[in-house]
Order: sequence, then structure tokens, then C-alpha cells
Amino acid sequence: MDGGGGRALDCRSFWKAGAYEAPTAPTREFQDALETGDFDRARVHPKFLHTNATSHKWAFGAIAELLDNAVDERINGATFIKVDKSINLKDNSSMLVFQDDGGGMDPEGVRRCMSLGFSTKKSKTTIGQYGNGFKTSTMRLGADAIVFTRAIRGSNVTLSIGLLSYTFLRKTMKDDIVVPMLDFKIQDGDIVPLVYGSQGDWDSSLKILLDWSPFSSKEELLQQFQDVGSHGTKVVVYNLWMNDDGLLELDFEDDDEDILLRDQGSASGGFTKSQKEIVKQHISHRLRFSLRAYTSILYLRKFDNFQIILRGKPVEQLFITDELKFKKVVTYKPQAAHDSQVASVKIDVGFAKEAPILGIFGMNVYHKDRLIMPFWKVLQEGSSRGRSVVGVLEANFIEPAHDKQDFERTPLFIRLEARLRQIIIDFWKERCHLIGYQPIDPQLRSQFKATLKDSGGPGTQVHHKASSARRTGGFSSNLLPETYDDITTVGLANNGSHLQSSGQAQENNMESEGLDEDLVEIGSSGVLDPNLIEKLSEENIALFSRREELRQRDTQLKQTIGDLEHELEETKKKCGQLAAQLKAWKNQQHLP
Repeated sequence: MDGGGGRALDCRSFWKAGAYEAPTAPTREFQDALETGDFDRARVHPKFLHTNATSHKWAFGAIAELLDNAVDERINGATFIKVDKSINLKDNSSMLVFQDDGGGMDPEGVRRCMSLGFSTKKSKTTIGQYGNGFKTSTMRLGADAIVFTRAIRGSNVTLSIGLLSYTFLRKTMKDDIVVPMLDFKIQDGDIVPLVYGSQGDWDSSLKILLDWSPFSSKEELLQQFQDVGSHGTKVVVYNLWMNDDGLLELDFEDDDEDILLRDQGSASGGFTKSQKEIVKQHISHRLRFSLRAYTSILYLRKFDNFQIILRGKPVEQLFITDELKFKKVVTYKPQAAHDSQVASVKIDVGFAKEAPILGIFGMNVYHKDRLIMPFWKVLQEGSSRGRSVVGVLEANFIEPAHDKQDFERTPLFIRLEARLRQIIIDFWKERCHLIGYQPIDPQLRSQFKATLKDSGGPGTQVHHKASSARRTGGFSSNLLPETYDDITTVGLANNGSHLQSSGQAQENNMESEGLDEDLVEIGSSGVLDPNLIEKLSEENIALFSRREELRQRDTQLKQTIGDLEHELEETKKKCGQLAAQLKAWKNQQHLP
């Protein structure tokens, strides 16, 4: 459905919306501009807005840019960023809304935000740095965006509205990017216009905003500030892009607590039915189409007094390092310039908790706390070497690309890629036997075969105990100590051939109850038997279901505890009141 009451582009597909003939300025207009000195500034054609936004190949990458802006606002007191759907009352179409309670932007700041290529964020902690993110991200999500921002600067309280509308620029055949702005200030408790140019310019901007935005009056525009609070920013993206089938690229309907990408949710590859069920639930798959899944791992460190609230429900952060078993920490020293202050980097590497059932693998590379490359496959697929090995690192010594979904291909990056490849290979050689593969190390392999021979041959059954099943889905997730010795801690006992890790002594009683695995066989070829994989897959599904039940029970118990604490407080208040009344009554009884 068209947006803005018919104010929409003929083509609503993002990748085709830039294909149109740009008008040339009439000769008279050219002469007028020359005479009035309008060439003191460079003109930027509206087509550049679209071309600029194509740096975002992935819609979620564009959303992440807007989240980054709010996360950076934590230094100004921001405690949340809300992402939700809203309705354009002019045509009943869907809009995407971002709202934070950061410091907001004053009139000068909002103009910097909506101009091209300007940034004041070059610190070591802020994520945004190119000054281009707002334009590229909003234009990648929809054809139009309107910004409402309220700021307090000293004793001045200002409200500003800006419209970045590709539809307006295209439909009116502009050959320059025009961004209508309105400013207001609080004076004696009232909202009054703040005019920087002429009153005519202010009135003209208001008319454009009412004609081309989802709002029909000045009062409707100002109503958008009612839930902003004393300071903060709201961004409304409308005329959202569609796919080739004429459906919105963003799916708001299938999950009321999430925003999904269409046509991105199917699990590919040669998986069995039970494996596909696990793949569909794994973060490496879900992040491709679920905004809730993607944002759960988008930031490396736990938020302190800050939340991403997606469609009314806070996003629960997921830390990939907590999802690894048999973890190891490797130190990497980048080979930077001699005068560089680059510090050593800690790389967490381990097996995914689903190992060995699924071949999920890859390195998750962050930059300044922000995820840039999730599950980056530094090894080629198709080989068992490196299977299920997952790593996490923060690489602040290399620069991300403009869309923050990749890194610049510098010599530093190439050396990092080579080193990560070697780290995965070395880790696999050292510890692949812990997930059921034959040891690669000759000495370990000899011991492995000798033990199998003593215990009855290659078909010997191996019993695994499911300790801490919430973490592993059937395998022990207890982390190996740094002094772990593969040879001395892996033993196949003659009386039962138990394959054990040094960390399996500690178990969680609640979660391991009733989750012991059946006997399984490990063949002597170093590759897991398909029947074993199928069997473990079924068990993993049961364990995932059990985990969800436990999580729901935990949530219910927390709610019950909260309710009981509330009742206790109310009871204490009543007791206090009764005690006061009793004391007063006693005092009255003693009066002559």
C-alpha cells in the first residue's frame, strides 16, 4: 500500500528505486544560482541518497547503525532504545520507529545529523564515526524518515523536527537535497516557533512537512514529543521498502515480539530433520532473519543500566563465550607499525555447545564492543577439520567498512585472518577427541587405539554423562583449565570405557536431573557414525525443550517471588498502621 496518502514512489523495491532519469537544471535556474552565489556550496543530487544507502546490503545492518547512535548516547544518560512498529494514519501503512532517552540534539546538532558526511564522534569508545550512518541506514529501510528531537542546553530547551524524504525529492524533481527543518523552544512553559531564517522559510518548511510526512497538522507533529520526555530522539521511518513480491521487506506480523526479514529463515544444507530443528534455533542461523536474535549478540559487553526494547520486550543479551565448551584463551599480538600502541588481543575459542551434532563454526569479530562479523568462516566449509569450533575476539586494531558488516582489507586484517585460521586448526588438533573424533596428535591417537583395543575393540560403547545440560544440550560444558593436558585427562577406563573431561565433576542438580545420555558408539575412522548423529540430535531436541521449560519455570518463580515480596511489603505497611493505631488507642485509654 502506498504511504503518505498517495505520496509514495512508483517503485518501492530498494534495489530498483535508484533507477530513474535525473532532471537537469533549466538554464534560467542555472543563471539565477550563479548570480545569487548559490554555488558557494556543493549541490548533492537526491540520487546520492539512494546510492549512498546501497552500502547496506542487509537491512539489519542499517537498523544496527541506528541502535549504535542510541548506545553511544549512554554517555549522555540514555537508558533505552525502543524499536517498534507504528501506523501511518494517512494510509494505514506500517512505519518503523526508533526512540531513545539520550541527550537529544539541539538545532545545530540535528542539522549536522541530517547533512552528509559530518561526524563529531572520533573517540575510542563511541561506535559511530563516519557521520553517515543516519542517512544510509534510514534510506536503506524506507524512502522517508522524520526526526523528532528534544534537547536541554543550559537553560534552553529546544524541540526540532527534520524530514529526510527521498519521495519528496523525487516527486518534486529536485536536483539538490532539501531537508525541511522546524525548530521550537520552551518559553514561559509554552512551545513557540524558533525562527532562524525568515518566517516565510519556516512556513514553507512546515507546509512541506505536512504534505510529505505522516502527520497532517502542526499539532500532530508536536504530539510526537509527548512520549519523548525531557530529552531524547525519535526517528520514524516510513514508506518502507518492499521485496519483489510486493511485501514489506520487514515482517511485523509473524512474531509480535520481533521484527523478521522475509525469505531469510530457511535452513539450508544436508541436515536431517532433527538437525534442522536445532539449526533453526541456533543463534548463527536466527541472527540472519530475527532482529531479536541479532541484537542479542550485537554488543560484546553486558549493558549497565541500558536496554534495547524490541516491540515492548527487552532484548536479553547473549554472550557467545558463555555458549562454548572446552574453551581456551589464545593471545594474539597484531603486527602493527613499530610506533603503534596496539595491545595484545585475547581470543576465546571453544566448541559450540551443540558439538559434534552440528557443524556450526566461525569467528565472531567485534570492534569497539560492536559485532562486525558474526560466525566468520575463516576455514572453508566441507571439511571436518575445525568443525564446531567457535571463537570471539574484539579487534580494535583494524577498521570496519562503512556498513560495519566487514573490515577494510588491509595487511593487518589479512594477517589476522591467517592467524585465526591457524588458531582454529591448532585447537581442533588438540581437542577434537573431546567431541568424539579420533585424536589428530599421533601420541594421543596411539593411546586412543590402544585403550579401545584393551576395552574390546573399535565398537566399544562410550557412555557420556549430561552435566549442565542447559549449556551443552547433552555434552559437558565445564571449561577446561588453562593447564589442561589432553593425554592425562582423557582416559577410556577398562571397566566401562568412560570418555571423561576434567571438568565433568561439577554438575547442576536441577538441570542434569533425568538427562543422562544413552550409550553411544564412536567408530574408529575418526568420523561420527550417522546413526550416532541422528540419535544425539533427537536427544538434543529433548534437551532444548527441557531447557525452555526450565526457563519458563524460572520466569514464573521470579514473578511469584516478586508478587510475594510485594504482598510482604503491603502486609508490613498494614502492620505498621495497626501498631500505630493500637498505640494511639492505648494512649487514649491512659488519659484521665
